[in-house]
Amino acid sequence: MAVREEHSVVIRRPIEEVFAFASDPNNDALWESTTLEAERTSEGPLDVGATFRNTTKFLGRRFDTSYELTEYEPPHKQCYGVTSGPIPGVVCYLFEPSNDGSTRFTQTFEAEVGGFFRLAEPLVARAIRRQMEADMATLKDVLEAQVA
Repeated sequence: MAVREEHSVVIRRPIEEVFAFASDPNNDALWESTTLEAERTSEGPLDVGATFRNTTKFLGRRFDTSYELTEYEPPHKQCYGVTSGPIPGVVCYLFEPSNDGSTRFTQTFEAEVGGFFRLAEPLVARAIRRQMEADMATLKDVLEAQVA
């Protein structure tokens, strides 16, 4: 069964800064509550096909997940396909500039829930929604605090 979540936040920072920070896996643990560590696993320039690995803790369980950059349009869009892990799916980040210099950041997550998580799909969907909302608030706080 499929899970789809989407959440947006307006961050009072220019699109280039929001994109640079949110699209860099080295920053994931600073704003994504489930990320324990993340690293790039491929060489070369950052572009479609680049691969990554991260370790997360979700619903009390620790997981390693691999993912690949499937769309990369700086500073407007970045999408990843999860290639291994308990919840395979697609994560997209969309960045839209505002006239006042702010950026609307939207994160979407679409996945097919299977294995252990299939038994608790409604719980998983609620947990993902809460996590995305909290993570987006953290990202906003981190980036806006850099100005103060």
